[in-house]
Amino acid sequence: MTQPVSPPRDSTAKVPVAQPPAWRGLLARADVRTLSLLGVLAALIVVGGITKPDEFLDTRNLQLVLTQASVVGVVTVGMTFVIVSGGIDLSVGAIVALASVWATTVATQEYGFAGILFTAVVVGVGCGLVNGVLIAYGSMVPFIATLAMLASARGLALQITDGKTQIVTVPSVLDLGERDAYVLGIPPLVMVFAVVTVIGWLVLNRTTFGRRTVAVGGNPEAARLAGIDVRRQRLYLYLLSGLCCGIAAFLLIVLSGSGQNTNGNLYELDAIAAAIIGGTLLTGGRGTITGSVLGVLIFFTITNIFALNNLQSDVQQIAKGAIIVAAVLVQRRTASTT
Repeated sequence: MTQPVSPPRDSTAKVPVAQPPAWRGLLARADVRTLSLLGVLAALIVVGGITKPDEFLDTRNLQLVLTQASVVGVVTVGMTFVIVSGGIDLSVGAIVALASVWATTVATQEYGFAGILFTAVVVGVGCGLVNGVLIAYGSMVPFIATLAMLASARGLALQITDGKTQIVTVPSVLDLGERDAYVLGIPPLVMVFAVVTVIGWLVLNRTTFGRRTVAVGGNPEAARLAGIDVRRQRLYLYLLSGLCCGIAAFLLIVLSGSGQNTNGNLYELDAIAAAIIGGTLLTGGRGTITGSVLGVLIFFTITNIFALNNLQSDVQQIAKGAIIVAAVLVQRRTASTT
């Protein structure tokens, strides 16, 4: 009786190889610039903790920094989309001012919470529509069109208020700024900012709209030949920027409890600077929502540290300017080596 013969071993069979830990893959895919920004933010937190440990690391102070950053942060999300497309929007601060004063008039406040929110958003989107039509279909340079909107919106805001502060008297709006409205210690304004950030990230990175935005910013003519309606896409982007301004105006109303024609002062510079620091190219075609948000947090952390250490506002502005110049130089160096 013959014994069964075992088949010969396949010398070419693959030997199982141990897979690397999942965390290594995550780190390998992580954006170097994002990690660098996180490092800068962590360093600033350490500096604040060393210079003013009791004040800076206090929970109320950290909540204040996040709340103040939320208003500009929402504007920055919209600005990032515009810059990625190769445009610019200098009117965001003025639109925030106009939306905030229009939403806090006596007539508007009679409609309560919904009336204030609706008015702020509609005014923001309306201004974005004007910008978009002038730029996309009027062939105006974005710098000129949005500069004109800046002047017009500021002037209209001043005319509505007559230079006076409009006090909000709607309890449901004011209550959102109280500590009783915090959820697990998180202010409602910060939660809105987080939602806008997540939606913005998904739209830019996971949708056709985001891919079209990047394509238009990278090469408008190639995007047109690929079947993208470049003019319509630009119109949508300025509508998006106006929408973010309207939301930011409502958050500012909640934060300050009033509407003023001076609201949103220099928001356009803060938003553009935050986007640049976050890695968004001024020439268009590249940008990240995560980087822009980190840029906002870095700016407001610096401002808070300076304020706690009784440094003058002019020093703050000089520091911001130096950071912007450094970020642009890094961008140019990176672009030349890739």
